Amino acid sequence: MTVISFIQSNSTLNEKSIQNTLALLAEGSTIPFISRYRKDMTGGIDEVEVTQIRDLNKKFEDTLARQQTILKSIEEQGKLSEELKSKIENCFDSNVLEDIYLPFKVKKLTRGEKAKKLGLEPLAKMIISQRGGNPFQMAERFVKGDVIDEAMALAGAKDIIAEYMNENAIFRGKLRTTFQRKSILTSKIMKGKKEEGYKYKDFFEFTEPLYKIPSHRFLALYRGEREGILSLKVQPEKEQVLEMMERFFVKSDDECGEFVSDTCKDAYTRLLCPSLENETINEAKEKADIEAIKVFSTNLKQLLLAPPLGAKRILAIDPGFKSGCKVVCLDEQGNLLHNTNIYPHPPQNERSKASAKIAQLVQMYKIDAIAVGDGTAGRETEYFIKHTKFDRDLEVYPVREDGASIYSASPIARKEFPDFDVTVRGSVSIGRRLMDPLSELVKIDPKSVGVGQYQHEVNQNHLKNALDDVVISAVNSVGVDLNIASPYLLSYVSGLSMATAENIIAYRQEKGAFSSREDLKNVKRLGAKAYEQSAGFLRIRNGENPLDNSAVHPESYKFVEKIAKQLKLKVPELLGNEAVLKELKHQDFSEIDSFTFQDIIAELRKPGRDPRKKAKILEFRESIKTISDLIVGMKLPGIVTNVTAFGAFVNVGIKEQGLIHKSQLANIFVEDPSQFISLNEHVEVEVLEVDVERKRVGLRRILD
Repeated sequence: MTVISFIQSNSTLNEKSIQNTLALLAEGSTIPFISRYRKDMTGGIDEVEVTQIRDLNKKFEDTLARQQTILKSIEEQGKLSEELKSKIENCFDSNVLEDIYLPFKVKKLTRGEKAKKLGLEPLAKMIISQRGGNPFQMAERFVKGDVIDEAMALAGAKDIIAEYMNENAIFRGKLRTTFQRKSILTSKIMKGKKEEGYKYKDFFEFTEPLYKIPSHRFLALYRGEREGILSLKVQPEKEQVLEMMERFFVKSDDECGEFVSDTCKDAYTRLLCPSLENETINEAKEKADIEAIKVFSTNLKQLLLAPPLGAKRILAIDPGFKSGCKVVCLDEQGNLLHNTNIYPHPPQNERSKASAKIAQLVQMYKIDAIAVGDGTAGRETEYFIKHTKFDRDLEVYPVREDGASIYSASPIARKEFPDFDVTVRGSVSIGRRLMDPLSELVKIDPKSVGVGQYQHEVNQNHLKNALDDVVISAVNSVGVDLNIASPYLLSYVSGLSMATAENIIAYRQEKGAFSSREDLKNVKRLGAKAYEQSAGFLRIRNGENPLDNSAVHPESYKFVEKIAKQLKLKVPELLGNEAVLKELKHQDFSEIDSFTFQDIIAELRKPGRDPRKKAKILEFRESIKTISDLIVGMKLPGIVTNVTAFGAFVNVGIKEQGLIHKSQLANIFVEDPSQFISLNEHVEVEVLEVDVERKRVGLRRILD
C-alpha cells in the first residue's frame, strides 16, 4: 500500500490533492500557507483537510516503522517466511498487526512456555486436533522427567492450548469486534471511598453499553478510576463469548472436544478477556480524547479570536479584597505607564480614596476604556468603577482572568517586566487582553486558559499538538502587524520560528519600522523559504505598497498590477472599489488560476480586514452578586465561558458558572452544542435549578 492509497482509504480526499499536499509539506510549506496560497495545487482543500493529510502521513510512516521492527524481531528468531513477511508488509491496521506479531513476541516465561519446555506441545497438538481418543490415555506417554503424572501433563497441555487460542489472530479479530460492539461498561465504588468520592456518586453503581457512552462521561469514569474512587469493567456477556469460542475452536463432541471446550473458559478468563478489555478501554479512551480535544480546540480558537478593542489607552484592574486591587495604566501599544494599589473593598473599605485615585489616573493618562478581571472581587470592583465619576464617558469591560497568573509568573513575563512583581504583570495581561486577546493569549500555555474539558485526562502530547495547530491557525487567519507584534506572536506566523521572530525585532530596533515586506529579506537568517511562507500573513500599515497591508501574497502583486493596468487604474484605486471589482471576470485574466483570482478580488474588496468581531459589553444584573441571589424562573443576561460535549457554561455575574445542558440549548435535538452556541457569546438564560450546597446552577437558553 502506498501512502496516497492509505490516506485515500482513511479520508474522502482525491489523489491529486493528497499528492500535491504531501509534496508541499515535504518541501517545508506550512499548513496555513498551503491552505491559503496553494489552492491551485491542492484543489482548494482547507486547513482541516491539509492537517488530516499531514496526520495520516505520520500514521502511515509510524506503521511502516512498526512493520520493520516486527520483521526484524521475527527474522532474528529465524521464523520469518515469505508468506508471513507479505502478511506483515500489507497490514496497516495496528491491532491486526500486533495480533500477527503476538505468537512471536518475546515475553516472560509463561505457563504455556514452561509446559513446552517440559515436552508437552505434542500432547497439546494431539488434543486440539480433536481426531478422537482419550486425553488422559494420551497423557500417559508424557509422564516422564519432571512431569510426575497425567494430571500435570494435561494441565500443561491446557496451558499451551489456551495460549494458542489467545494468539490466534483470526479469532482475536472476531472477539475484538465483539468487545467493541457489545461491551457493557460497569463502574462500582471502591470499598471505603464513598465519602471521599462523593462527586462521583452518580457512578457508584453504573452500567451502560460502551458504544452509547459519550466522551465526557467516559472521561469522568476514567478519572474516577485513576483517582482510586471507582473500579471499571468493560466486557461483553461472558456466556455469549464462550459460545463464540466453542463454535470456533471445538470441532468434535468427543473427549478431546470436551477438553478444548473446558480450555476455552480458561483462555478467555485468564488471557483473552484481560487483554482485550484493556485494549477496548484504551480505544474508547482514544476516541474520547479525540472528542475532548476537538471541543477544546474549537473553544480555544473562539477564545483567541475574541473581539479586540484595539489600540486604546487602558486602565486595567486585577481585583482583590484583603490584598486590594492592583491597577495599571497602559498606552495604545500596551506599554506600562503607571501602577498602583487601591482598597475599595473590605476589610479596608477605602472607597472614597480609591474612587478619587481612579478618576485622577483616568484624567492623567487619558484613558479610553477600563478592563476589570472577572475573578475574585470582580463583580464588586466592576460595580465600584461604574459608580465612580470620570471626566469623560468610559466603557467598563469585564475580562476573563484564566491563565493571567500563569503568565505573570512565566519567563516571558519576567523578561517583559523584570522590575515588577507578579501582581503588576497579571494586571497588564488583563489590560492587554482587552486590547488584543490574540496577541496576549499566545504567551500562555493553551491548557491554562480555562476552556478545556477533562484536559488532564486526555493524551497530553496529542492535546499539545492540536492546540499548537489552533494557535497557528488563529494567528495566521488574523494576520500580524509586522511593526508592533511581539516576538511571541511573530513566532506563530507561518514560516517563522522564535529565533527569526527575535531577529525581526532586532532589525526593527536597529533600522526602525519596516516600510515594505521586501525589507524582510534583509533580516538575519530569514531565508527565501521563510519569506515565502510568512510574507502573506504579515501586515505593514501605511507602508510603501498598500498591498503590504493585505493578505495578497507578494508573489501575486504582479497580477494585481495587471488588473489595475487593464482597468487603467492605479493599485490604490482598486482597494475597496466594489463597483469596479464586482464587474471583473476570471476569464479576462486566464493567466491567474481561479482560486488565486477569487482570493485576490475578495481581499481587494476589504484589504487587511480583521476577521474578528468588534468588542461589546455585557451588563450583568446588578442585583445578582452570589448564588443565593438566584431564584428559579429568573431571567438573566450571561456570557458563554466554556462549551463542552454536554452543554455550555455561562457566567451570569456570580462566582459559580451556570450550565445550559444541551437539552436546554434549542427547541430541537442537540448532538453537538458547538453547532448551537459559541464561546464569548452573549445569551439570555432562565434559571432552572439552584443547588447552593453543591454550588451548581442549571440554566435554559431563552431563544428569540
